[in-house]
Amino acid sequence: MEAFHFATTTDLSELSVHVKIDRLDGHQKPIPYSVLLKRPDLRHRASNTNPHSELYITAQIWADSKPLTVEVQTVYKSFKNNRIWNEWLPLPITYANLPGSAQIAITLWDLSPAEDKDSDRHAVPFGGTTIPLFEKDNTLRKGRQRCRIHRFKPADGLSNTTTPWVIPPARKRRDDAPQEHAVNEQIAEMERLEELLKKQEMGDIPENPWLDKLVFRKMEKIKDKAMAAEHAAIDRRKSQFNGANGTSGQDPEADLFYLDIELPRFDHSIVFTDMEYAPPPVSDIKLSSDSEIRLRPPPEVSFGPGIGTDDAEAGRLVRIYDPEIGRRANPAEDKHRELMRSQQTDSLDRDRRPNVHVRDKLYALIERGPLDDLTAQERDEIWKFRYFLSTRKRALTKFVKSVDWHNGNEARQAAPMLDKWAEIDVDDALELLGPQFDHPVVRSYAVERLKKAGDDELQLYLLQLVQALKYEAAGDGDDSSLARFLIRRATDSLALGNFLHWYLSVEAMDNSADQPEQYRMLFSKVAFDFNMELEKTAEGRERRMILKRQTELLTVLGNLAKQVRERGGDRPAKIERLKKALADPKNELVSFESLPLPLDPSVTICGIYPDDCNVLKSSLLPMVLHFRTTDNKKYPFIFKVGDDLRQDQLVIQIITLMDQLLKKENLDLKLTPYPILATGPNAGAFQFVPSMSLAAALDKHKGSLLSYLRANNPDDAAPLFVRKEAMEAYIKSCAGYSVITYLLGVGDRHLDNLLISPDGRFFHVDFGYILGRDPKPYAPQMKIAPQMIEGMGGMEHANYLTFKEYCLTAWSTLRKSSNLLLNLFALMKEANIQDIKVEREGSVRKIEQRLWLGKSEAEAGREFEKLIEESVGDRLAGVIDRAHAWAQWFKT
Repeated sequence: MEAFHFATTTDLSELSVHVKIDRLDGHQKPIPYSVLLKRPDLRHRASNTNPHSELYITAQIWADSKPLTVEVQTVYKSFKNNRIWNEWLPLPITYANLPGSAQIAITLWDLSPAEDKDSDRHAVPFGGTTIPLFEKDNTLRKGRQRCRIHRFKPADGLSNTTTPWVIPPARKRRDDAPQEHAVNEQIAEMERLEELLKKQEMGDIPENPWLDKLVFRKMEKIKDKAMAAEHAAIDRRKSQFNGANGTSGQDPEADLFYLDIELPRFDHSIVFTDMEYAPPPVSDIKLSSDSEIRLRPPPEVSFGPGIGTDDAEAGRLVRIYDPEIGRRANPAEDKHRELMRSQQTDSLDRDRRPNVHVRDKLYALIERGPLDDLTAQERDEIWKFRYFLSTRKRALTKFVKSVDWHNGNEARQAAPMLDKWAEIDVDDALELLGPQFDHPVVRSYAVERLKKAGDDELQLYLLQLVQALKYEAAGDGDDSSLARFLIRRATDSLALGNFLHWYLSVEAMDNSADQPEQYRMLFSKVAFDFNMELEKTAEGRERRMILKRQTELLTVLGNLAKQVRERGGDRPAKIERLKKALADPKNELVSFESLPLPLDPSVTICGIYPDDCNVLKSSLLPMVLHFRTTDNKKYPFIFKVGDDLRQDQLVIQIITLMDQLLKKENLDLKLTPYPILATGPNAGAFQFVPSMSLAAALDKHKGSLLSYLRANNPDDAAPLFVRKEAMEAYIKSCAGYSVITYLLGVGDRHLDNLLISPDGRFFHVDFGYILGRDPKPYAPQMKIAPQMIEGMGGMEHANYLTFKEYCLTAWSTLRKSSNLLLNLFALMKEANIQDIKVEREGSVRKIEQRLWLGKSEAEAGREFEKLIEESVGDRLAGVIDRAHAWAQWFKT
């Protein structure tokens, strides 16, 4: 037997299903006038007025009588002589996810001015066909296929479809006329030639160009004769049937049409293989010794149409009790570990030392990331040498993971070790506040470590610490060490109190379905306790009044923003209306008692300049205001209603943190983490940074960012005639934001949300897509536009090498703080943030993947440099930018 080479469908895990719509062949009989008199709407259908009318096609994957995907549609196309599409349709499913019963339902739609009642389209079914993707031997169909079209029927995709792609030939009978035998022979010959053609296309039959042309012409004639003969046979059978029954009318199958499609070809046969899933986990449910197992009565089973059995006994359910269903671990191993640890004494373990092999293994465990799980053997090794590891602060989190804190004996043995351990860093303390650590002793220890952090450092993590309140064991804020700590520190600090108030208020006001009621009650309780703590001192009461006045100010601004957006008029009229409202004495906005700005409490404001306001060109029409500070300066401020800014707030917080981490390593990349604050689930504010988008700068300076830098920072003696400080700020900020936006997976990058300030600082805005999500197909992983490199002098200039060096240095520096970044995002898993709630568990993994923690420093550096080069030379990104620019031009 010869070797049979094949691949499985699971091997095609990243390849989506495609089908090519080639052409439609057939003949349509004219509609008799007797039918048109009864159905005058038929004369307006496109196919009845023109034999080559415009048709469009939809395709959809079905399996087991259920649709698996949405429909995909061909582009509208006009035809002259033949209906030829020659278009590949990508279907939104991969071959690896196809079941063995998958089939493609293809429907041709005929344009009609009357709306179809079933489909709600201005089109009616011209015909349909359903073709299985796998043949009877479970191999994937490939190559050219010829599908029979069932007139006036949409493809149903059912298991017992009424629109099959092939109609089996009728069984030969003795009384069949010779004409019928001739027709069957012609059809069989046509099908035989088509099979030979497919074999040649697959390479099984060698090509002969001059002879193939003659064969193809002959095949076209045979196909036309076979179709004409089949059409005539259908007419004869219909006339015989009508004559025998005394009926007349239009037969839907009187029009004979075939649709030629093409499926992708592969070098080997593709065999269907079902996905192999891991066995279900077993239960950790503990039954009391005196509990009685009661079996519930069997559930009532409702069968669908056509499904069922006449034998009532055949459908009986057999109930079997298995006490280990759902258990996560082996109970025998759990009991063994418990006995071994209970027999081990501190006196023996205190002097225990590992050998060289075990020591190296333990050190490797310590260096693993916070998302890695420990095996039972690894947990036992860490417990056994806990005293030896207690001098290494990074080992504490692994030790905590190796303890069963729900076991009273283990918890009593492990708790004293926390105080004896070397003091951990803040990033490890944040990990101990995550959802997997619910024991109060562990969380209290983490809080004690946070107490040693300064207010500035604590403010960097405050957003995550508020979310960590969800993981407290009490669940309602009572007896929560973390809640008490935050309230105490916020009471002593104006800035911490300001941000804690707004973070809690936004979460408590979130009434969406993604925010459970218990969380709203929790944040409301903590906010109430914070206000009560402020009431205990005179200074605290004054600060509480400040928070109340901030709320009143933002409420007034929110009402003005809604009026500007909802009332009619063009943009100049809206701006004029806003100026009048700001200047209205009733609103008390021109001048008021000094008040710390909610966005930045270090700035004290005392009024608004009405004449300097503006309304931006955007669907939500955000307002640009200029506050007057107590030192008579202007503070530009954007207030937005109708958009949830919590995701942007998170990104800016992480950028601010990364900026601090880089500066600790003496690497100032001139980042611009502008302040942003969500003041409600659908409102927020952020600082307006005087700048210009790259699209606007390129438009103003004839497509050159270098010209923009020269115009704003001229220096005839400097290289490229740009002031040295401005060029340095531009190169550094480009490098910093390129690395940071890659790590965060920021998407939807185009020249309109890449900004540059007059002093050369480059920065990003609008973080509506993060963690690898992007509305555009084939978006680059790292956004480095060619225009950005041109601003440095081009790829041949020394500035480009400097840019790459800054990128690699920033990348290496941030990788060293990977634990901190991963722990911060782990605390945000339950946050009601758009791109996190799409895949809560996977959101942290996406950050981990972009840090490449499994690679060495040298290997990761080489790969990252390669990524930079690919991003700079990505031509597709330039096409996307031009498409976005055209879309914006059409909008205007």
